[in-house]
Amino acid sequence: MQRVFYCLLLLTGFFTAGFAAFVYAREDPAAAGPIADLLTVSSADYYQALIAEVAGNWQNYGQLFTTLQGQWFWKASLLTITVVPGLFLLHYLVIGAKHFDQGGEQVLFFPLLTRVVHFFGALSFSLLVLTGLMIVFGKYIGGGTLIRSARYVHLLSAMVFVVPACMMLVIWPKDMLPRRHDIAWLVLLGGYLSRRKKPVPAGKFNAGQKMYFWSVTLGGAVMAFTGYVIWGMGADVESVRLAAIMHNTLGMGLLAFYLTHLYMAVFAIAGSLQSMKSGYKPKEEVDILHSRYKYQQGQEAKRRF
Repeated sequence: MQRVFYCLLLLTGFFTAGFAAFVYAREDPAAAGPIADLLTVSSADYYQALIAEVAGNWQNYGQLFTTLQGQWFWKASLLTITVVPGLFLLHYLVIGAKHFDQGGEQVLFFPLLTRVVHFFGALSFSLLVLTGLMIVFGKYIGGGTLIRSARYVHLLSAMVFVVPACMMLVIWPKDMLPRRHDIAWLVLLGGYLSRRKKPVPAGKFNAGQKMYFWSVTLGGAVMAFTGYVIWGMGADVESVRLAAIMHNTLGMGLLAFYLTHLYMAVFAIAGSLQSMKSGYKPKEEVDILHSRYKYQQGQEAKRRF
């Protein structure tokens, strides 16, 4: 209950700050600057004007931004969405998914609150990835209304993602702290390179999940900040250029992590989607893939038939 209270408090703070900024922009447009511009002109016109200003001047970060944006970001993104899934396809064909006794004893792994938070976090982050790729490849898929709509969905998804991300930082930080056995997990690559069911050193969350968690939450905070700078928060042109470079570069790293997490959650372990839905994992799976996790005996009381 205390965690829920803190989460609601954080959520209230975000909405209060947003409402205050809205009122301030309405009352004093001259002082509000770019915030007021978003309220008086269309988002498409504002974005086009901003991009023209960012890419039109080749001083300082201008040339670097134009070169990266025009030649390298889309190529790096294309490489990521082809090579990473290709490697996982090879893994699936050669080694295959791990199978555990879904009908045996079950351990409550994810309570209801964490499942709800994870669902909205996964949904909003997936939309961020999808629309982000659409923006990167915009000129190759027709541009126009489709890409403008993707920009709006991207912005809205970013705002929504703030809420579950903050709640994750309240619920999971203790379980996500690095432990000595995480090094051993990384050396073994979690046992995913072997078909044998041999216990691997991991607590409730393994080293890979911890890396993804901190990348998405802390990296997501950087993405949110740079994204708001790009959309216009009163920063100078050079800051906008630098923010755009950081946003796209970090975004490609998060894209690789996202594809990895998606494969591990959907394909690498048979039945994992059901675990995210019900909150229960097979005891066999917990004992092997989370061998350091000390669950209560009462948690394994549920038996599925």
